[in-house]
Amino acid sequence: MRTQDYTPETSNSAIVVSDLVLRTTFESILYASLRMGERPTPFAPHLLGLINPGLVIAGNVVGGPAALMGAVWMLGVGPVLDRVLGSRPRTLGRPTSGQAFRSLLYVHTALHVCAILTLVRLAFLGEAIYWIGAAAVSTGICSGVSGIIVAHELGHTRPKSISARLARMNMLLVLYGHFTEEHNFTHHKHVATKSDPASAEQGESVWGFVARTVPRQLRDAYAVHAKRGAHGWRNRVVQILVIESVIVGALMSVSVPAGLAFIGQAAVAVFLLEYINYVQHYGLRRAQGERQTKMHSWQSERRWSCWTLFNLSLHPAHHLKASEGWWDLQPYDGAPDMLSGYYGCFWPALASPLWKRWMKTHLAAHGLPNGSVNPEL
Repeated sequence: MRTQDYTPETSNSAIVVSDLVLRTTFESILYASLRMGERPTPFAPHLLGLINPGLVIAGNVVGGPAALMGAVWMLGVGPVLDRVLGSRPRTLGRPTSGQAFRSLLYVHTALHVCAILTLVRLAFLGEAIYWIGAAAVSTGICSGVSGIIVAHELGHTRPKSISARLARMNMLLVLYGHFTEEHNFTHHKHVATKSDPASAEQGESVWGFVARTVPRQLRDAYAVHAKRGAHGWRNRVVQILVIESVIVGALMSVSVPAGLAFIGQAAVAVFLLEYINYVQHYGLRRAQGERQTKMHSWQSERRWSCWTLFNLSLHPAHHLKASEGWWDLQPYDGAPDMLSGYYGCFWPALASPLWKRWMKTHLAAHGLPNGSVNPEL
């Protein structure tokens, strides 16, 4: 067997191959060492999100002052827990399996339906009007999380899948069925630009934002299908509005208090949705056509917001990797940090002068004094 003749060329090739092997081995060892401190994201803490629908359903069944339990838990205790529990550790990695996390969405969907049914029952049985109002607020908060945020997650699936159908059902129950149309086709495409009605401008109050964004999102959802040639009754948004009108009409014909309670919980849920939209992109802007980056969404790693709101506060990851499950989302180094989690920002956002002053300082601290964005920051 003849051996290969030794030449300078074969020697150089051997050196190059050897160098490549050594470099690859070194990079593999380095990557492994960086991940040694990581552990899979645990599932158990996310079960804490079931406390809210449990309290709401119990309050609706018992009636009276118990109807306030959900509202007190979410808007009273929630901001405190958001503060005292701190932020999730950066050593958390992706879970080994997403099955349990995915199943949790279906559990919340079932509880969302139960919360609304018990609210309607409470109103139908003739509870005092003020306790029906309290129950509508608590149920609306539950609908905002177990209904809308869950629909937000389920809606990023194939249009004809069971998950997508459940998402549309959840949104019908809060009279906002056009959300998945607008969110998937307008918001994700135009986020942080003038073309996106769901991105708040610097200096805009949450009240002004809600008054502006709700009708614009409805119009944009209609336009999504109109551009495909679907007008009038053939437009899915028109069909959704008719279905929602039938639901409300049917409830009102059986019991006016029940119908009003249903409308009330829907109004609370939609307001909470738009509050979250408000804080998620407040003051962050990019030019039309500019590439979207981690700098165009606010991020919060507060444990309580992540545990109970399906990691929604890791929002840059959701926009840049919309097809990933909520359990796989990871924080981005260098993304703009929110003042707090979604719970902790709620009351300050309602006090518009305070919020604007704080956020003006916060934007400046991130090098964004006018809401403009430099992706290199």
